[in-house]
Amino acid sequence: MMDNIWIVFASVFLLCTVILYRNRLSLMLKSKHRNQLPLGALGWPFIGETIEFVSCAYSDRPESFMDKRRRMYGKVFKSHIFGSPTIVSTDADVNKFILQSDAKVFVPSYPKSLTELMGKSSILLINGSLQRRIHGLIGAFFKSQQLKAQITRDMQKNVQQSMASWREDSPVYIQDETKKAKKKMVKLVRRIIQAKRNSGICRVPKDVVDVLLNDARNKLTDELIADNIIDMMIPGEDSVPVLMTLATKYLSECPAALQQLTVITETLRMGNIIIGVMRKALKDVEIKGHLIPQGWCVFANFRSVHLDDKNYECPYQFNPWRWQLKWLMGELQDKDMSSCNFTPFGGGQRLCPGLDLARLEASIFLHHFVTQFR
Repeated sequence: MMDNIWIVFASVFLLCTVILYRNRLSLMLKSKHRNQLPLGALGWPFIGETIEFVSCAYSDRPESFMDKRRRMYGKVFKSHIFGSPTIVSTDADVNKFILQSDAKVFVPSYPKSLTELMGKSSILLINGSLQRRIHGLIGAFFKSQQLKAQITRDMQKNVQQSMASWREDSPVYIQDETKKAKKKMVKLVRRIIQAKRNSGICRVPKDVVDVLLNDARNKLTDELIADNIIDMMIPGEDSVPVLMTLATKYLSECPAALQQLTVITETLRMGNIIIGVMRKALKDVEIKGHLIPQGWCVFANFRSVHLDDKNYECPYQFNPWRWQLKWLMGELQDKDMSSCNFTPFGGGQRLCPGLDLARLEASIFLHHFVTQFR
């Protein structure tokens, strides 16, 4: 009898919660701009369309979530992912506006699980003059000849040591283990920072820690420096290796492209290592007739733009020659491929400061790979 009462109570509570959630969401939508909101669906209460979004991301057609809704609602549509009502853009012009807007219009907004790992002082999350200063310092160092001459550190030993500590007879909770690893790395980086501070020697920068410590204009905290050093590790251990792997795959399928210097560019377009960026609107913003309400998230999706047949002929075909044609036709102003239809490294004030380094690492790898292996 008591079990039945609890079931009824839980059902009533859940129903009331759903009703309150729907009413609250309706109030958010009932504004004077309601008719300007993009078409779309908000999915289930609380979880929205997150499950379908994530499941598609790990399928053999990651773009299927976007393609389905783009056909139904257009290139800009509303959804509900990662706990927030979200305006999703697969439109190159809208994405360009979002990327080039300053912190008075949009601020970074990522899922809690990601922000906890990055740290509140991460360059991906900070805003204003501090973000511009850190971005400028790191970007200038990444472009320096000194860094390009250095050998990339090998972290394989640390990874193996961490994995060896996992017990075989118990499940591994990736999020918990990742947080532990982040704490260990932060402690290690802080020891390095403290040792450099204690030396009291103004040295020629040999690494990003030296660059940030030598910045006399801003006395940067150890926490801020440590968080951003961790951020610098992510491309080296994830993004760039993925780029190399995909370039190898595409070259094996198209050997004729071995002589083309645009292999890396075409790999970036098809591989879409960074699928997009997430921002939060600080005020109502209207772009091309679409409203992004204050407090809503906006997801600028790069992958859909790179694989749109309106932007690229036969977008799913690996074709490095397409970029040479674009240069000849004057569609690209320089060999950095500046175009709102091509944003593998983001854009605006938050353009990835390590884009040149990523291209350099991939180029060196491919050079040795194609000259020494058959």
